[in-house]
Amino acid sequence: MKILHVLGQRPEKTGSGIYLHAIMRRAQEHGFSNHMLAGIPAGNVPELEGLAAQDCSYVVFESDELPFPVTGMSDVMPYRSSLFRELQDERLSAYKRAFSRVLLDTVARFQPDVIHSNHLFVLTALVRKLFPDVPLVTTCHGTDLRQYHHCRHLRPFVKTYCRKIDRVIALSHDQKDAISQIYAISPERIVVTGGGYDETLFNRSPKLPAGTVQILYAGKLNRSKGVPWLLRSLEKIGDRDWHLHMAGGGQGPEYEMCLALAERLGEQVTLHGYVNHRRLSRLMKQAHIQVLPSFFEGLPLVLFEGLASGCRIITTNLSGFTEIFSQARRDTVQLIDLPDLETIDRPFKKDEALLESLLAETLASMMSTVRQRADFEDPGADQIAQYYTWQHVFENVLSVYEAVARKES
Repeated sequence: MKILHVLGQRPEKTGSGIYLHAIMRRAQEHGFSNHMLAGIPAGNVPELEGLAAQDCSYVVFESDELPFPVTGMSDVMPYRSSLFRELQDERLSAYKRAFSRVLLDTVARFQPDVIHSNHLFVLTALVRKLFPDVPLVTTCHGTDLRQYHHCRHLRPFVKTYCRKIDRVIALSHDQKDAISQIYAISPERIVVTGGGYDETLFNRSPKLPAGTVQILYAGKLNRSKGVPWLLRSLEKIGDRDWHLHMAGGGQGPEYEMCLALAERLGEQVTLHGYVNHRRLSRLMKQAHIQVLPSFFEGLPLVLFEGLASGCRIITTNLSGFTEIFSQARRDTVQLIDLPDLETIDRPFKKDEALLESLLAETLASMMSTVRQRADFEDPGADQIAQYYTWQHVFENVLSVYEAVARKES
């Protein structure tokens, strides 16, 4: 089987890129032929393990053809990017022309049996329009639902063609329901497979007794991820025997605000910047608590990586999280309920002080638990981690490939 994998942004620095690379590697292990098409900035050709140059095609941004940065599925990316809200008029036409040119050339040369695109948004809609007869599988990563909400001008094109996708891969049952409702796609064509992590990297080793509790945040440094909320909450904790490790990057005013808040906490915070997975796995092995106070997520693989590495988890109770983490004990995984939000990823100003106090109390309680016992024994948490390995996820994705390929034949 020949599979063309399509992603509109940089494949080496995003969660969807990690997903794409993991699926490609396991498809290769099954004897499939793979080709990747992605969007990159000029002069930044990525190096992905196990992927030869001849197996890649690129649409180049910050070039004569596309004189603007890569469009980001999140409004704040860990690299220079532009907003889909700005993708209008001539810029939108240039985007479609550039991707159409490379897609047509790549499909003519590679002749895929299946196209696997990422994100239910403009690029996937374009793929469906150009190749109505090639089986198309699309993975929803959650950020596409947020962009659909924000970008009213793109909805007609996106919905017209995305509703014609052969199969959509959802990351949770809640997400499946949202996809069906938003895009008018029959539930029978939406398959829940979850997301995955590399169990050869993210696994447990004994935690050091917690004199100083090691806390980890891994993700973009911006408001929608709740980073300012986290940093202000830590200021409220009277117990100062903790250290926060922050792994991730960002751009623009929100990133600068996060850095300024971190600086107020002085030597109790270490900013690691963007880290690769090997470095992240080492940070998780030393961390006692991992916190993700995000206001919007699809399925954050970083939580499964942390859980598999023996981190106790504090995260917001977002869509699907109760379903996913219900088997874990409360002293292993604590979910923080959010009030109604002003926008899809921003709380009302009046609720911010209450949220800071709630997170501070949750952190203090979990730190107390860690000091009593650095490691945890939780069969339910172990079962959750085992379910979200890449091998398990690919077995589900493979069944989707086979279903659409059979339909075509």
